Amino acid sequence: MSSLLELVGNTPLVELNRINPNPDVKIYGKLEGNNPGGSVKDRAAFSMIKGALDRGEIRPGMKLIEATSGNTGIALAMIARLFDLEIELILPQNSTKERVLTMEAYGAKVVLTETMESARDYAEEKAAGKEYFLLNQFANQDNWKAHYNTTGPEIYKDTNGKVTHFVSSMGTTGTIMGVSRYMKEKNQNIQIVGCQPTDGSSIPGIRKWPEAYLPKIFEKERVDRVMEVTQENAVQMTRKLAREEAVFAGMSSGGAAWAAVELARELKEGIIVCIICDRGDRYLSSDLFG
Repeated sequence: MSSLLELVGNTPLVELNRINPNPDVKIYGKLEGNNPGGSVKDRAAFSMIKGALDRGEIRPGMKLIEATSGNTGIALAMIARLFDLEIELILPQNSTKERVLTMEAYGAKVVLTETMESARDYAEEKAAGKEYFLLNQFANQDNWKAHYNTTGPEIYKDTNGKVTHFVSSMGTTGTIMGVSRYMKEKNQNIQIVGCQPTDGSSIPGIRKWPEAYLPKIFEKERVDRVMEVTQENAVQMTRKLAREEAVFAGMSSGGAAWAAVELARELKEGIIVCIICDRGDRYLSSDLFG
């Protein structure tokens, strides 16, 4: 018998062969929707809360607070409940109804602001007092460490060390920073590929941050290549994943899969692993699958 926390991580790799245009290249998706909270963010949420508790940074009576576009908030709400901590989550107002209701179902207080940037500003202002502890996934070292300690080793082990390219959407950049550190220690030749939206594209979970809001955990030199994804490319690939691979995921996963497919077209051979960040049921009230 396992506790819920023991179910975080060890997600499966599945081959995405129907969308793969190159028979000499393998594309695998890491199904992070299999985490108990339904996304890759379970890893970072557990790591950040436990790390702060272990260091005594969360004092009795303090409430957690965090700005999030969705998945981190759901993961934090779930993990906070298991540690009997109150949490307030600040979201941009375009967040889907499913995300807000899921956080509230776990007992979190949800506040909506105009943009993700304003959500971050709001959380930082409230955390300036003594009542709140700001987890700050954008600067928290426990974010990337979660992926250095779990996601990277899992991918390396499950491909028998043969992975040649790792593809991830970039939001807080915790996933790509942690996996990059681990992979490069194992083999400097493994290519780390990040996905960003093109100018004017809106893809939940993938961001091209203004300089003032660039995550402090991000180190540019740890990413070998950045591929820009249009909103249309991400939407169409998300739908294709569901209809051809039966992989039901969100738009950031579609963006990463699109980049993996484009990368496969360029290669003579290789093993590409992309992160399938979450599950598609968080987007049913949007027009993603319409």
